[in-house]
Amino acid sequence: MSASVPSLPYQHLITLRLDVDSANCAQIGKTPEGQRTIAPVVGGTFEGERLSGQVLPGGADWVRVRADGTIMIDVRLTLRTDDDALVYLSYQGRFIGTAGAMAQLAQGKTLKAGSYSLVTVARFECGDERYAWLNDVIAVGTGKQSGFSPVYTIYEIG
Repeated sequence: MSASVPSLPYQHLITLRLDVDSANCAQIGKTPEGQRTIAPVVGGTFEGERLSGQVLPGGADWVRVRADGTIMIDVRLTLRTDDDALVYLSYQGRFIGTAGAMAQLAQGKTLKAGSYSLVTVARFECGDERYAWLNDVIAVGTGKQSGFSPVYTIYEIG
């Protein structure tokens, strides 16, 4: 007997475009957890049907490269909506790719679709009543790499 998995309901929440300052990354070095780099996020934008705005400077990606070459991401950002609410966004995920894609990524080159996979799990926090619904959102995302400035499409589940 085969089990049937129902389709997972989802809807587009935001498209997130980040400006990463790759020239000013903090190279922590090899740690027991892997090669650690902190990549500052200096800005960006996000847009969706229910919220849009700017990514504020001061966020970062606490990147860790595992021994097998997989890049583990841990991003924390402050968003300012177009109507002036502040939202905390954190997401974790992984970036895997072919050996060639990983070498090109290290050089900041744009990769071919299908040569890599970038997926995330996102969480939002907001104290503004207009966006309190974000506190209960379960979200996943897929990313596209463009040099050192990724673009994520984030979906609300359920």
